[in-house]
Amino acid sequence: MKDKSELQPIIDAIHCDQSPVGMDAVYVHALILDALARIETRLTKIEAQLESNP
Repeated sequence: MKDKSELQPIIDAIHCDQSPVGMDAVYVHALILDALARIETRLTKIEAQLESNP
């Protein structure tokens, strides 16, 4: 799992000072978005391999 400092650009992009949530929801959302981006990258590579090796 990435450290919070590594996700700071994502956190800054989705941060909201008016959030009444008691947990660090921004950090959790940043982790989810980061994981989805990594999954998308991996999926793109797999699809490209499948297309080149039918």
